[in-house]
Amino acid sequence: MTLSRRGVLGLAGVVGTGAVGTGAVAGAVGAGAPAWAAPPAGATDRVRTGFEELAAGGYASLAGQRVGVVTNPTGITADARHLVDVLHADERVDLVAVFGPEHGFRGTAQAGGSEGAGRDPATGLPVYDTYGASGQKLADLFTAAGIDTVVFDIQDVGARFYTYVWTLYDCMRAAALADKAVVVLDRPNPVGGRRAAGPVLEPAYASFVGREPIALAHGMTAAELALLFNGEFLGGKPARLRTVRMSGWRRESFFGATGLPWLPPSPNMPTPDTALAYAGTCLFEGTNLSEGRGTTTPFEVVGAQGVDRRWAEAANALELPGVWFRETWFTPSFSKHAGKVCGGVRLVVHDREAFDPVRAGIGLLVTARRVWSGFEWRADHWIDRLTGTDRVRTLVDAGAGVEEVAADWAAGLARFAAMREEYLLYP
Repeated sequence: MTLSRRGVLGLAGVVGTGAVGTGAVAGAVGAGAPAWAAPPAGATDRVRTGFEELAAGGYASLAGQRVGVVTNPTGITADARHLVDVLHADERVDLVAVFGPEHGFRGTAQAGGSEGAGRDPATGLPVYDTYGASGQKLADLFTAAGIDTVVFDIQDVGARFYTYVWTLYDCMRAAALADKAVVVLDRPNPVGGRRAAGPVLEPAYASFVGREPIALAHGMTAAELALLFNGEFLGGKPARLRTVRMSGWRRESFFGATGLPWLPPSPNMPTPDTALAYAGTCLFEGTNLSEGRGTTTPFEVVGAQGVDRRWAEAANALELPGVWFRETWFTPSFSKHAGKVCGGVRLVVHDREAFDPVRAGIGLLVTARRVWSGFEWRADHWIDRLTGTDRVRTLVDAGAGVEEVAADWAAGLARFAAMREEYLLYP
């Protein structure tokens, strides 16, 4: 049995001012509010994050609670101070613990790693490691930390296999088990949110890069996903959820239009342009080609030793909207093909509105297999976890083109697109 959005919001309590303009919470900036809570001079149309809206309201929804924060280096204010430092210094908030996701609270670990537990040297707060913890194990961690409320504030990048949204999911499930409240502070989807794209995960391929059946590029914010998780996937044990909305963000907005500072959400996500390509080129993690880790432009370049100009020519011949493929060479400093000169392609996105990163990724898989005799899938078929199905792999192996592969996921994507409409918070 699932809850409708009406039922979810009845449980959750959505805090904020809506998608645009200012309202009750935003209007609370005044006596006692920090200077950064108001838009800086000349930037009155800047997006205000969920954390800013929470602060502008005097942290009222955290009053009287022992708070734990799940965050990483992206949990920052408009002037790039970290929210843990800000909350720790504010007597209105009883911040008692910090929880780090994959890559760690300070963001130093590479993919598939974390920083472990310890103490934050800046605040002295205990830092707990959530990576690899879920269910009762994570619930026990929340109980041991002595918290009443879990606050989540991490910048996502809009792709199902970026693990922070599943850290959120796991925290919601664990909080329900431990009878803790959850507050999600919203941030922009940096690649916009007008549409969803790509295959929807099949349950047989669920993992930490995809727990539940959502589209590969979901087109949602963290708060919207939290509402969807609560309403569709947490069954008879939903979280006691509150979401704090942004103001000033619209679905067509890319990150550069927000006026917010960008901090890499993970070591190989240096810029918003990386995020734009990621939903497509991260699929190459499932192959023997480098996805550009160990270069200054990860996920914007893809290649391997022995690849030549024929790949870029074949990819451009597909005439995919919004993107050109340029022949390139690079030498990764770590990860696949470390220290070796690789030939490959560089994505040049010339029309962000038209660009579909998932179709671009499929186009590159299709053409790489056609023009490079060395092409191989990873032996563990990791590509099936990334795409959420074995159909992409088997269709590409059968010689299918981009449109045929995309047609195979169209019905599932349409169902997901209809489902997500109930949980969208912004126009």
